[in-house]
Amino acid sequence: MLKFGVPGADVESMARWGDRLRRRLTSVVLLTLTVTLLQSLWSSSVLATPPAWTEGEHGSGPAPFPAGASRAEQVRIPSNTWADLGSDDTWARPAINHVAGTYDWMRDFAPDRDGNWVFQPDRFETRKRWARAMVRAFEPDAQPDPAVTFTDLEPTDRFYRWAAIAVQRGWMTRRAAGTFGPDKPVTTREVHRSLVRALGMGPTAAALDQLATTDGYEFDTPRYFGVNLLAMRLGLRFNNKSDESQDVTPNTRLRRKQAAWSLYRATTLDDWVVPYLVDQYAGMVLPKMGPSRRSIVDWGVRYVGFPYIWAGEWGFNSTSPAAFGSQPGPGFDCSGISWWALRADDGVYWEISPPRPHEGWALPQRSSAEMSRVTKTRLRYADLRPGDLMFYDGDGDGTVDHVDVYVGAGWALDSSSSIGGVTLMWVQTGWYREHFVHGRRVLPSS
Repeated sequence: MLKFGVPGADVESMARWGDRLRRRLTSVVLLTLTVTLLQSLWSSSVLATPPAWTEGEHGSGPAPFPAGASRAEQVRIPSNTWADLGSDDTWARPAINHVAGTYDWMRDFAPDRDGNWVFQPDRFETRKRWARAMVRAFEPDAQPDPAVTFTDLEPTDRFYRWAAIAVQRGWMTRRAAGTFGPDKPVTTREVHRSLVRALGMGPTAAALDQLATTDGYEFDTPRYFGVNLLAMRLGLRFNNKSDESQDVTPNTRLRRKQAAWSLYRATTLDDWVVPYLVDQYAGMVLPKMGPSRRSIVDWGVRYVGFPYIWAGEWGFNSTSPAAFGSQPGPGFDCSGISWWALRADDGVYWEISPPRPHEGWALPQRSSAEMSRVTKTRLRYADLRPGDLMFYDGDGDGTVDHVDVYVGAGWALDSSSSIGGVTLMWVQTGWYREHFVHGRRVLPSS
């Protein structure tokens, strides 16, 4: 007799068979649940975002170089009000007062009906207007050389004089096929190049473009690397801590308020600043180092001039991985640039090699304090090698609050909140040496 498809089954044997079946099914279900739970735990351990990854740090650093309108100039500032400056332009108001109020360098638009000045702060600054501002600020009595011509700007054009003088002085360049591009927006790099050269720092910038090691290896510096570096040190790029979406990179098209800030800084710096920086960066050369350490420098110099972004560790124009939290644009805080230079790809979120020429090394900690805390062998300054992390206690409270990457010969790849972005900074003396706590080796010692 067949019952339920089980041969020779009676009620008692069927009951025993059912009991065994239930036990087997229970074991299968428990095994399945266990596997599922383990998979879930593994997945969450790999994919979950550690809270520290999305937390930035304000870091620290030396005070920026002093600049600003003199007391006498502040008294002379006209009483006219600006018709079009809003609350998000507050940071730029002193600069705009200087370059378009006290002086006429960027006073480009007629007042409104009530006699209030108009600056158009969010409009892109054009090459023709920037050329005029440069000449008005640095050589107002200069005359153009008639031999300087442009295919898109006739000598009779009212902007020809300014463009020709700016090109004569080497502050600006002719574009392809002899054009000037008068209505094209200027970029951060163009504005900073013109100001660095007008301040007499062109040779220093050109020498930095050839950055090399003592044994002759030339680093892969980007175009106008020297300009980017010196402009950051001069403070020509405003570090907008209240609205980082307004921060700019070297390739950004500049709005008029940002260009005004650059011109303001360049024309109000204390007299000692330029010769001090020229002397500091003169003859800069890095020590002989192996391929891995050279790769760190080659990668890092690409990002000199990028802004300081709180919790920033991403330098691509693409959106940063969600695991690290969104950031308003490319840029780095101090531990972020250290990650960008050193942290190994993790196969899940952090995938930057390529284009980064090296795969990186284990560096899971995100903040400078965490990186410092897990250091097994604390290095003295004298024991540092290129690629080592350097830790600082900026406010003297006993807690590490800043980190950068040593590149040798007294220099470090650094992004400090006070300087406002990524630089190669002298760390052998001054603020950095005074606040240095210890170093950490991330690369193998060999």
